[in-house]
Amino acid sequence: MKANCHFSMGLLGAIALTLGLSSCALPSGGLFSQGRGESSGAPLKPGVRYEVRKALSAGVPFRPAEVKRYYFVLESPRPPLIAATGIPGKKMTVRTTAYCHDEADHLAYGARNALGTPLRFGQVRSAAADWSRYPVGTRFRITDQPHIIYEVDDYGSALVGTGTIDIYKPTRSLMNAWGVRHVDIEVLQWGSWERSADIMRDRMKWPHVRQMMRGIQERMYQVRAGNSRTPVTAAL
Repeated sequence: MKANCHFSMGLLGAIALTLGLSSCALPSGGLFSQGRGESSGAPLKPGVRYEVRKALSAGVPFRPAEVKRYYFVLESPRPPLIAATGIPGKKMTVRTTAYCHDEADHLAYGARNALGTPLRFGQVRSAAADWSRYPVGTRFRITDQPHIIYEVDDYGSALVGTGTIDIYKPTRSLMNAWGVRHVDIEVLQWGSWERSADIMRDRMKWPHVRQMMRGIQERMYQVRAGNSRTPVTAAL
């Protein structure tokens, strides 16, 4: 199932591209508009109008969708949109599929994952997912396979925007035997948003990579702004 395509743009560059600000001349001045005296890097406050260029210069977190022309008002915090919002030990029911390295959409990469390392099938096994939901390095166990650990080290275009996890199988027969299953999993360790973003920085030409990066950036904005109860150490 997994279609694997392998992203370079910094945070400010990605926001500027999204907003089309690369050639805009915005007003200059202090860090924020309204003369409110916030310090550089301080979380933005809902209901306050900020000047985009000054907010970008200060390195404060906000979502591009909140921008209206040269100014924007931060929306009230909303619940995170992704799965990785809990602590290790979280249990959930997920939809799973299976993939094999000799499928047509994986032949270009051989038996290697998105990290460029060999796909694993042993006590620790490879899995692919949307990295904006399950960041790279996320480890989990399927409850009826207690002695096997799966680690997210791959992604695929068909998985982005879904909660589906793709389980690696070394042969087509094993892949077909797995089919589509809804299983209970226990997350043993959440992966790293920063590492996920770093890996994808040189792969921005792929639409599904850009979509994952937007999701990862939103998650990191929420953590830095204090809009989530997830500890920063757990999310990053």
